[in-house]
Amino acid sequence: MKINVIAGSLLVALCSYVQAAEWGYQGDIGPEHWGEFAQECAAGKNQSPIDINENDTVEAELKSLDIQYNGTVTGLTNNGHTLQAVVRGSNIFTLDGIKFNLAQFHFHTPSENHIKGHGYPLEAHFVNSDKAGHLAVLAVMFDLNTHKNKEISKLIKSMPETNHTVTLDAPFSVKDMLPKTAKYYRFNGSLTTPPCSEGVRWIVAKSPQTLTLDQAKELELVMGTNNRPLQNHNARVVLSND
Repeated sequence: MKINVIAGSLLVALCSYVQAAEWGYQGDIGPEHWGEFAQECAAGKNQSPIDINENDTVEAELKSLDIQYNGTVTGLTNNGHTLQAVVRGSNIFTLDGIKFNLAQFHFHTPSENHIKGHGYPLEAHFVNSDKAGHLAVLAVMFDLNTHKNKEISKLIKSMPETNHTVTLDAPFSVKDMLPKTAKYYRFNGSLTTPPCSEGVRWIVAKSPQTLTLDQAKELELVMGTNNRPLQNHNARVVLSND
């Protein structure tokens, strides 16, 4: 973010555009048309998502992630673009010495970001905001496995209709959605939905969570295909903490 006024408006802009009905992922309202009403979607130079490949990755001594998600997932909202979790309690993500609060997490089927050319059936975005409105997004991939993901099962059991929010029958800890290992990639990017605002700190976990093919299909049945196409790197460097 260039100035705090712009930074402070990021989360508000995200919420307002998410609720709007004038954009989508197919046809005349699909990603190739977003720039017609949200200029940064077309003109931005640090857009997300990206393919994290070896040529643009630099090994760095990055600090371990300080994620204190001690709260609970209590509900689920279907806003017409994604399934978005309702979270309660203390959920703090400290990055660059700044405390970010988890606002929500939501899903994309299939994944938006790719790792070394590989896409995943599901990607979760944990959207965190500091007091000034700066955003830090933690992305977690989900790969296929024969064992059901318990937390995903709880969400699927309570999936709401479009423009509705439901309370989960079985709330669970936010931290249970995260992988156990802390290796990650980091880069500067943008929101992956209109208004595509830049200045977002992106953290992409290297280790995926898992879910079954049936679970992935159930989520896609409700959300549809809701992933923005890959964007150009434009000489951006991706940091890695291997």
